[in-house]
Amino acid sequence: MRKLGLALLALLVLLPAAAWFGPRFLDWDAWRGPLTEIASARLGRHVAVGGRVTLSLLPQPILEAAEVEIGPDADGLSLRARAMRLRLDLPALLAGRLEPREIALLGGDIALPWPPTQLPSFRPPPWLTTLDARLEDFRLLLGTLQLEGLQARLTTGGIAEALTAEGRFTFRGAQLRFNASLGRAGYDGIAPLDLSVALGQGALAARGVLAPGGGFEGRLEASGPDLSALLPAPAQAFRATGRLTASADLLAADDLTLELGGQPARGAVTLRLAPAPRLDLSLAAGRLDLDAWVLALRAARGGTLPVSVDLSAEATALAGVPLRRLRGAAFLEGDRVTLSDVSVLLPGETALELAGATAGPRLELALRFAAPNLRETLGALGLPLAGIDPSRLREAEGRFRLALSETEASIADLAATVDGTQVSGAGVLRQPAGGRPAIGLGLTLDRLELDGLLPVWPETAKLAGFDVNLRLAAETLRWRGLVAERAAVDATLEGGRATLRRLALRLGEVDITASGAAQLGPALRFPDLMLELSGGNGAALAPLLPGAWAPLAPLLAEQVALRLAGSGTPEALALKAEGDLGELRVEANATLDTQAGRGSGALTLRHPGAPRLLAELGLGVPDWLGEGSFALVASLSGQSNAQANSLTAEHLDLVAGALRGRAQVTLALGGAAAGGGARPRLTGRIGLETLPLPWHGLWAREPLRLEPLQALEAELALEAARVTLAGTALPLEGASATLRLSGGVLKLEGVQGRLGGGTLRGGAALEAGAAPPRLALTATLADVALGGPLFGLPLDLSAGLYSGELRLNAAGHSPAALTATAAGRLELAGRDGVLAGLSLGALQQAAELPELGPAEAGLRQALQGGASAFDRLELAGSLAEGRLKLERAELAGEGGAATAGGEIDIPRGRLDLRLEARPVAEAPPVALRLVGPVGTPRRLAELAPFLRWKAER
Repeated sequence: MRKLGLALLALLVLLPAAAWFGPRFLDWDAWRGPLTEIASARLGRHVAVGGRVTLSLLPQPILEAAEVEIGPDADGLSLRARAMRLRLDLPALLAGRLEPREIALLGGDIALPWPPTQLPSFRPPPWLTTLDARLEDFRLLLGTLQLEGLQARLTTGGIAEALTAEGRFTFRGAQLRFNASLGRAGYDGIAPLDLSVALGQGALAARGVLAPGGGFEGRLEASGPDLSALLPAPAQAFRATGRLTASADLLAADDLTLELGGQPARGAVTLRLAPAPRLDLSLAAGRLDLDAWVLALRAARGGTLPVSVDLSAEATALAGVPLRRLRGAAFLEGDRVTLSDVSVLLPGETALELAGATAGPRLELALRFAAPNLRETLGALGLPLAGIDPSRLREAEGRFRLALSETEASIADLAATVDGTQVSGAGVLRQPAGGRPAIGLGLTLDRLELDGLLPVWPETAKLAGFDVNLRLAAETLRWRGLVAERAAVDATLEGGRATLRRLALRLGEVDITASGAAQLGPALRFPDLMLELSGGNGAALAPLLPGAWAPLAPLLAEQVALRLAGSGTPEALALKAEGDLGELRVEANATLDTQAGRGSGALTLRHPGAPRLLAELGLGVPDWLGEGSFALVASLSGQSNAQANSLTAEHLDLVAGALRGRAQVTLALGGAAAGGGARPRLTGRIGLETLPLPWHGLWAREPLRLEPLQALEAELALEAARVTLAGTALPLEGASATLRLSGGVLKLEGVQGRLGGGTLRGGAALEAGAAPPRLALTATLADVALGGPLFGLPLDLSAGLYSGELRLNAAGHSPAALTATAAGRLELAGRDGVLAGLSLGALQQAAELPELGPAEAGLRQALQGGASAFDRLELAGSLAEGRLKLERAELAGEGGAATAGGEIDIPRGRLDLRLEARPVAEAPPVALRLVGPVGTPRRLAELAPFLRWKAER
């Protein structure tokens, strides 16, 4: 009994072991034929087994064949599997029959050429009754479209039941789950089909029918949180419903009603499978996130499936710039992107059209634009417009080619019209990774109007943050009334160094060139600066002169040659200038501290003829100036800051004809702290060797230019070693005075000097702001000795010692008006002098002649000339309306005594004087009347009373 139990136990152990290991050691190739017949019958197509066939009984009977090929048949479908497993019915196997309950294909490729000749996957074949088949780890090839990791199960319960398929696969790196149900076709050959696909939280469902000849028609519903998981589109929630059609070479979802990121839209999606796979997207929306679509399309580059995208939006934005009426199409094929028929409205109603394609890493575009309000468009694009006149940059139109890459944007073949100006050229913007941005620009214009076009100059620190290469050329350049021709600029900004390689233009007949460099940054430095001007006539340069230099404008009408050079830092900028304005030679050098606003230097001006220089300046040539050269040598210093603005001539030497002198003066212009109403103030000392003054100017009728007196204040100490008055032989030596100018009132105070061994003291005041201007003058003489005729008149003082006083007031706009309104008083006393023009001694001698005839001849001769010595002279007169009326005029000496009366009309230069003398005490007086011009009066001798008396005697 025990042995029987052990035998049974051994049998129980050996039977499972034999069932597990036994089939593995047997050769099952004899089953290859039945196996292929059963698999071909079950799958409905030819099956070939090329590998080993094995059988395992536990845990369930499975027959496995390696290296299985299915097809290809007439439809072109082929399948290669690593293995095929058939789960067998155990009782049928024990009875010697192969009855599979399930078929599984493991690992391999399924290839379906597109377009196929028919659609076997759309309709169940008539041989299919019951099926339970699985596909594990397959790759599905639809033409060139590839689906990885296919896991699927196909089942059907019977002839009347639907074919169902479920599983998953990987597409574009994402795993999709699917479930399909294909119903049995009716008498009309139409079979229903339901399909659902899930990707994460997204879902797609299609429901429709399969037509007898192939193809699908139905409805599509899709939704999910991320559209980019299905299509080359932005990552946003979506919902779509529409019509779905499919054929052998086309899957199309059209008439789609969409909701993208909460925004309604309409569109279509088409997957073309022949002649080559291609995905077409069409989308029309009211609002669209264009930035997100651009990023999505860029991310889709390099895909194996060509994609065409047609976008349309009424409102969108790109890089923060609002856009309207966007229309356009993009086609992606591998790494190449093609844009076509793109049009959009930018801010300012600028219409932009573009088309182009990528070339490797570059995007090349052809653009055309029309901007009716260019200023608004540029502002929306972020360009700085501060300082540009609102009337500029109003409209433009043109075209250009644009090339974009990761680090560069370039413009070529620019042809545009901006505010009526023709512009052509090219430009480039480079932004290397981690490097400095660089801008290159080359433009040619037919004319360039700079007025109102120049923006606010940026801070120097900002200029050091990028590189620029600039070339501009303009046939005509206009700026502040200047018109230049053939203007050209070639400049660079690189590594914080600004270089003006060349600036050239022609202004009138003057050629102007400039070059230079500046090292920007915290330590600003100018290694080299140069400006040159040359031309046969520099009149066109006159508008460039500062207001204070306006008198030099006439010199520019001659040949001009000027060279200005400089170098240094803002704290020590050295400048040197030399050149010629006609015959005027200019030499100057200066050192400037632009940070502190101060500087110093030297100026030298030379001209061979001072009268010619004054004539060229339109100042007139005074007779008293005389012939001679002009020279001005000055040592200058100045400052300009918030506290003060001043210019000081520490040493100034002047030679102009007969005029010689030197000065030390300071012109203070005031600073911000002084307020905008402060007048410039001139202070210092002026010393002259000789100062010739005019006399004939008293009768000039031209209005005096007194306006500068109201714009200036001054306090100057004046000195002159010798002052000469034209027409007089008595110079004033050692003259000094203080000149004060304030509020339009010019005063000469403390005037004094040596005149003929005596002294002259006095003062003057001119009220330039009065209407009309008023003049007040005082002068006092003390012990002035004459050594010769004073004025050179027919009746003049030629010797003696004199003292006197003059006070007068006048009002008028010209010297003639001042002379005509002069009023005041004159008093003069002299002794031991000589009166030239008549002889009192000869008059007395002639009066004593006994004969009447000789006496009359002698009297007339004495009144016609000669000289009269006197011991005492007293003269007093009043001045009114420019007429000097003699109130008292007495002369006494050894030759007798004389009195005078009458008046002198100074404005008209005429006189009417009567002199009386009594050569005989008891006789009537003898008189001489002077009538007519002061210089050449008529002498009328009044002898009749005296001769009658003598005749009676």
